[in-house]
Amino acid sequence: MIETARLILKEINESHVEDILKIRSNEIINQFVKRISPKTNYDALQFILTIKERTQNNQTLYLGITYKNQPDLIGTICLWNFSEDRKTAEVGYELLPDYHRKGIMSEALKAVLNYGFNNLHLQEILAFTSRYNENSKGLLLKHHFILEEGRTDEGFPDNIIFSLKKNN
Repeated sequence: MIETARLILKEINESHVEDILKIRSNEIINQFVKRISPKTNYDALQFILTIKERTQNNQTLYLGITYKNQPDLIGTICLWNFSEDRKTAEVGYELLPDYHRKGIMSEALKAVLNYGFNNLHLQEILAFTSRYNENSKGLLLKHHFILEEGRTDEGFPDNIIFSLKKNN
């Protein structure tokens, strides 16, 4: 669990099925994300069980985003796709549209970057985002990510790649 001024970032579990279904099947979020969205609570539960297993195996750090005074998840943020030497990971995030433009993801991202560099000892964090997702690109630039010109995300031609190296 990671706490910020307004937020709690916490591991997800079976009690979050409806929240995960709502987030991962949201049409506005999914216009920029290529994935098979959950259609039912069962699909969402399967996703949660997969994430729990990957968390236990240290393959991912996957956190639900909540306001401190509210139990419902309003988004998620994760570090995953760790390199073999565990020096590099990819950050991913999503937030329900009702909560956009309130600085929530900026607050969550800052906390997760700090955790990744200082607790997990990462040297670099990557972010893959759609070239059409202006909010995501703005968020990454605000947090000093640099566009990796010429790098491509194989199989996802609309994605662009940003990176942030640890300040030593």
